[in-house]
Amino acid sequence: MSAVGAGVGNQLVSISPDELKFTFELEKQSYCDLKVVNNTENHVAFKVKTTSPKKYFVRPNTGVVDPWDSCIIRVTLQAQREYPPDMQCKDKFLLQSTIVPPNTDVDDLPQDSFNKDSGKAIEECKLRVTYISPSSAQANSTEESLKDSQLSSDSTHLNQALQRLKDERDTAARQTKQLQQELEMLKRRRIRKSDRGFSFTFAIFVALIGIMVGFLLNLSLTSPSTE
Repeated sequence: MSAVGAGVGNQLVSISPDELKFTFELEKQSYCDLKVVNNTENHVAFKVKTTSPKKYFVRPNTGVVDPWDSCIIRVTLQAQREYPPDMQCKDKFLLQSTIVPPNTDVDDLPQDSFNKDSGKAIEECKLRVTYISPSSAQANSTEESLKDSQLSSDSTHLNQALQRLKDERDTAARQTKQLQQELEMLKRRRIRKSDRGFSFTFAIFVALIGIMVGFLLNLSLTSPSTE
């Protein structure tokens, strides 16, 4: 079971979590993942050591991390036949790191790569081990599940509220569009009425002029000659 905790920062690498936590159950394995981050523009080699090598299985226990890259180390606690006194663990881990030439392969690392007597600059980070009972682990898991459930519920309510706002916005947009269409229709009707009124008035005016012209012509044709 992996643990989440604050990272331990060195000049070359950062390691998280800052301690190894294992759920301890008889006759069962447990694991914890360590993340090693290269904080430099150099290639960095690392090696993991422990005070109880027979109890733990570390893969990879040695490796090379590219510049600004990271690596996951899985530490497995082998199945144990008895509980430790008071569930206390005195085991410790040590992670050593040092700069190596570019494109260095793990198999090409010299035997003295992590030997301080070789004169190389070697950084070390110590990690302690903590055992957690299954009940505590389950309680933590339940608490995390409740938090996740609460977050999921809050997210659902938020999504519903956003959907309602979206629906209201769409409804308002449709109503606005409908009002604009109705206003446009009213404008067109007014224009049509105005055109019809103008045409009718003009027709009457032309008819009156025609009648008057006809009347005058009729008078001129029917009036007697003065000669």
